[in-house]
Amino acid sequence: MRAVIQRVKKSTLFIDGKEYSHIEQGFLVLLGVTHEDTELDAKVLAEKISKLRIFCDENEKMNLSLLDIHGEIQIVSQFTLYADCHKGNRPSFTDAALPEQAEKLYEDFITDMKEYGLKVVTGKFGADMKIDFINDGPVTIILDCVNGKIL
Repeated sequence: MRAVIQRVKKSTLFIDGKEYSHIEQGFLVLLGVTHEDTELDAKVLAEKISKLRIFCDENEKMNLSLLDIHGEIQIVSQFTLYADCHKGNRPSFTDAALPEQAEKLYEDFITDMKEYGLKVVTGKFGADMKIDFINDGPVTIILDCVNGKIL
């Protein structure tokens, strides 16, 4: 399971030109699922992200987590995170999980994040989405979780 975490001042997701979800300060998380991923990967990744200390404290040091600042999280499915671009110029997406498996693990991840008491909003699985956000920093972190371990 792969997550691209962007620290944002705000993020608004649109589907068919209409606002679907919005957060203020927190994380925009793009989540990709591959064939080998399990519910354990979703749980471990959710714990890591909720406790990731990348918000600044009073000394401007990255020392605070999403939980510490009572931040919000927007979770968006993103199968293209598993694009394979080794051959040619057209990406292959064979490493991405099939939609049925990916959607279930995406939903598991959302459920796991909600257990931390955070405001959690989402995109719509499989939809064409547009996201308007202000990256804070910019700070962007990429996490991979394989067999229940963060790499």
